[in-house]
Amino acid sequence: MIRSSTPLRALRIWVVRHAPGLGLSAIIALAAAFLGSQYGAPVLLMALLLGMAFHFLAADGRFAPGIEVSARTLLRLGVGLLGLRIALSDLAAFGGQKAALVAGLVALTLGAGVLAGRLCGRPWGFAVLAGGAVAICGASAALAIAAVLPRGAADERDTLFTVLAVTTLSTLAMVLYPLLFLGLGLDEASVGFLIGATIHDVAQVVGAGYAVSETAGDMATITKLFRVALLPVVLVALGLALRLVGLAGAGRVPLLPWFMLLFLALSVTGSLFDPPAALRAAVDSSARGLLVLAIAALGIKTSLRALARVGGGHLGVVVLATVALLLAAVALVLATAQ
Repeated sequence: MIRSSTPLRALRIWVVRHAPGLGLSAIIALAAAFLGSQYGAPVLLMALLLGMAFHFLAADGRFAPGIEVSARTLLRLGVGLLGLRIALSDLAAFGGQKAALVAGLVALTLGAGVLAGRLCGRPWGFAVLAGGAVAICGASAALAIAAVLPRGAADERDTLFTVLAVTTLSTLAMVLYPLLFLGLGLDEASVGFLIGATIHDVAQVVGAGYAVSETAGDMATITKLFRVALLPVVLVALGLALRLVGLAGAGRVPLLPWFMLLFLALSVTGSLFDPPAALRAAVDSSARGLLVLAIAALGIKTSLRALARVGGGHLGVVVLATVALLLAAVALVLATAQ
């Protein structure tokens, strides 16, 4: 009887210990979702800003354990659940030439981020974090890359700054990029490709693409999904590189972390068995909810004053990587269109 009650007792202790922080993060996430739906603002940005307003609770022993679980474990679970949105059949229909262009742009942007980091005097970990966020899928990529970087390579302040910067730039790009690409005289499919290849976050890609036309929206969406699908490839390559240079750190970073195994498993399962639309929607909503929850928790852990102290060099890295991606994508599309 004692043995059978021990797991329940441990669970009860865990819940009591973590419930205040989890509850606080959940309340902030719900508030961010409400504000985002009411005002059309990026939900992740709202969660970050609202979380930072409650930074004074970060040091409170009652809230700290739950905040930590939200910022780490639930973050990784949310990234893993994103895998169900990637359909292998859609990626196969994308086309070899476009796939090669997108893969090349991702690699170029990662390199630009590292170079910009050196030019701006920023740590290599932040440069990889910023370059990856710009190259792949904005805030989600930043969170995933931060989860596999060794301790000390990029702290939570770096992660939050990257999320804030790429979300802000992505919102601006949603408004400005369609006008720029249409001004180049390109057809709707090419405009959609450029939107999907250059705007950071998925929501802004969809908004910008379908604001042009249905053709542009469809192309923008599939192009963006291909960029998202490259996330596990980048994480594996990063893990290998860290191992080769001896920076992985005492086995902390496995070649494929558990959340990336979940990402790949869901992607393959969803492609082979075609789950019902309701299930896909439920998993996608859960993934988004967990990421908002994690960002809220990370916001609680970071003060606005500390975030402001990172300096203009951090912003310079994100902006330079963004400009490099934009110029390279436009140059490639114009070259192939001739």
